[in-house]
Amino acid sequence: MIQLSGAGKRYGHKLLFENADWLITPESRIGLVGANGTGKSTIMKILAGSESLDYGSISRAKGISTGYLPQDGLTMTGRTVFAECLSVFAELHAIEKEMESLTRSMSELDHQSPEYSNVADRYQKLEHEFVARDGYTLEAQVGQVLTGLGFHRNDWTRQTEEFSGGWQMRIALAKLLLQKPNLLLLDEPTNHLDLEARNWLEEFLTTYPYAFVLISHDRYFLDITVKRIVEIWNKQMHFYAGNYDQYLAGKTARKEQLEAAYKTQHDRIEQLEVFINRFRYTATKAKQVQSRIKELEKMERIQIPEEEKTVHFSFPQPKPSGRIVAEFANVAKSYGDHKVFEKVNFMIERGERIALVGVNGAGKSTLIKLLASQEPLTAGEYKLGHEVHPDYFAQDQYKELDPEARILDDLGELSAASTQTQLRSLLGCFLFSGDDVFKRIGVLSGGERNRYALLKMLLHPANFLLLDEPTNHLDLRAKDVLLEALMKYTGTVVFVSHDRYFIDKLATRVFEIGEGKVEIYPGNYEDYLWRKQGRPTVAAEAPKPPAISSTSSPVPVNGDRPPAAEPKGKRLNPIKRQQIEDRLHEVEEEIARAEAAIAQCETQLQSFVSAEETQHQTQELANHKNVLQRLMKEWEEVSEALETAD
Repeated sequence: MIQLSGAGKRYGHKLLFENADWLITPESRIGLVGANGTGKSTIMKILAGSESLDYGSISRAKGISTGYLPQDGLTMTGRTVFAECLSVFAELHAIEKEMESLTRSMSELDHQSPEYSNVADRYQKLEHEFVARDGYTLEAQVGQVLTGLGFHRNDWTRQTEEFSGGWQMRIALAKLLLQKPNLLLLDEPTNHLDLEARNWLEEFLTTYPYAFVLISHDRYFLDITVKRIVEIWNKQMHFYAGNYDQYLAGKTARKEQLEAAYKTQHDRIEQLEVFINRFRYTATKAKQVQSRIKELEKMERIQIPEEEKTVHFSFPQPKPSGRIVAEFANVAKSYGDHKVFEKVNFMIERGERIALVGVNGAGKSTLIKLLASQEPLTAGEYKLGHEVHPDYFAQDQYKELDPEARILDDLGELSAASTQTQLRSLLGCFLFSGDDVFKRIGVLSGGERNRYALLKMLLHPANFLLLDEPTNHLDLRAKDVLLEALMKYTGTVVFVSHDRYFIDKLATRVFEIGEGKVEIYPGNYEDYLWRKQGRPTVAAEAPKPPAISSTSSPVPVNGDRPPAAEPKGKRLNPIKRQQIEDRLHEVEEEIARAEAAIAQCETQLQSFVSAEETQHQTQELANHKNVLQRLMKEWEEVSEALETAD
C-alpha cells in the first residue's frame, strides 16, 4: 500500500533516520515507538504526504486514502458538532441529492420512454453505491462515534468553536474515524481522551477494516490495538512482530543476540591479531598471515549502540501520618443549581493509592480540589487525620512556578544533596536534555512547565499527594520513572489519570465518580472493570461519625475484604458445584503444565544456537506466558465463583 525504500530524513545537522525500508500492507496495525526527538511525528507527516524525504523514495498504491491526526493544532468553526462530522460524507450527500433529483424526474417522465429508462438505470447505480457505503445510516454512525468519544447528546448541536482545544481534537478524531481511510495515521490520539473514550477507541480500532499506524505513550492501548511495533532507534527502523509487551521481550532478545555476536566477533578478531603479530615476519607463515589480514579487512565490525540510560532515582520519603488520612461525611458539592456530589461518605487510610475514574465532567478534578481544600464544601464534613500534610498537583500547576528561574538552578536549590549529574539525568528522564536544563521556566510551554512542576513535587513530597492527571505530557520513559517513584512512596496518593497501564500498576482502590455519587471498588482498574461487568462487588460500609446519618456508597477499608460485607450469591446445586470444582482442578493442572513449559523455554534460551532459533524460542515463551496469564485469570474467576456460592 505504501513503501519506503532507503528512506532518510534530517533536520539541519541532525539525522533522524536513514536507510529505512518499510512496507505498509492493507492489514497493518502498527505502533510507532522511540524516544522523544527520534522522528516519530516526522514519519507520520511523511506517510501523510505533508513532508518529504531527504533520501530514498516513497511509493503509494493508486487510489489509497490517508487520514492524519496530529497531536494538536486542529480547530473547527462555523458548524455544529454534528454537522461538522456529517461534512465528511460530502460525496454521499451529493449522491443523495442526485437520487432525489432523479426521483422527481422519474415521476414526471413517461415510464415507456427511453429517457425514463436512462434515468432509472442511473438511479439504480447510485442507489447501489449509496447502500454499499451505508448511506442510509450516516446519522447513526455519527451519533455512535460522538457518543463513544464522550460527547453528550446536547453537545451535538453546540457550535464547534465553543469547545476547548482537547475537545476540538476529539471532533477531528471523530471525523477521521467516520471517513475510514485506507490508512489511518494517529499521533497520540489518546492525549485528549478520558478512560471511557479510550476504551471505546480501543474497541473501534480492533475492528477497523483497514490499516493504521499510531503513536501512543499508553502501553495498554498499544498492547490491545497493534500487531506490529516499529521502533526508531539509533537512526534506524527496527521491526518487531506482536504488541508492545512482545516488542519489549523481542528487543531484549535482539540485544542479547547482538551482544553474543559482538563477543564472538571480538574473540575472533583477537585470535587473528595474535596470529598476525606472532608470525608476521615468519616466511613459512606468510600465506596464512596474509589470509588472516584479508579476513580482518573484509570483516564488517559489529557495533553495540549506546543505550538510553535507565534512570532510578531515590525520592525522599515523607514523615508518616496517622492511620486515618482523610474522611468525608455526608459531603455535598454544588455549583449553583448543578449538583456534583451529594451525601458522599468515605475514608482514606495511610498508604492507599486511590485512582479516581469517571467520564469527563463527572467531578474527578472537583473531588481532588475538595481533598486539597482548594474548593469549599457545600454541605457535610471533611476531616484530615493526624499529621497529614496534603500537596496538590493541578492540571495547570505550572502557574505556581517562578518564570525567571533557570531549571537546573531551581531544581538544585530543592535538592542540594544531589549532584549535577543526578539532577541532569532526572531532568533528561522528564524530557529536559542538553541545553534545555539552562532555560528559564518562563520560556517553557505549558506541558513542559507541568512536567517540571511534577518533578519538583516528587523531590520533596508531602505525605498526602493529590495528583490531577500527572501523566499528561509524559512519554513512556518518564511515566516509568513516575510510576516507580509512586510505587515506592510510603505516603498516601489520590490521583486522576487516563493511562490504563499506570492505573493498573499503581491503584489499590478505585473511586468511580458519576451521577453525584462515589462508588468504591477494591483493587486496580482491571479489578474495577471485572466487577463492573457483573461480577460480585466486594465492598464495606465506611466508618462514619455516629451522629451523622448517611446513605453513602459501600466503601471497603484499605482494599480489604470484610467478611460481613461479602455479597451473598445463590447457593449452587450439587451438580453445578461439582462441575466448578472439576474445572478448578483442570485449570490448576494446566497452570502447572504452562509453568513447566515456560521454565523449559527459559532454559533453552540460555544456550545461543542462532538468531532465528532465539527468535522462535522467544515467541514460544511469549505464547506460553500468554496462556499462563489467561489460565490464572480463569482460576481467579472460578475460585471466586466457588467462594461466592459458599
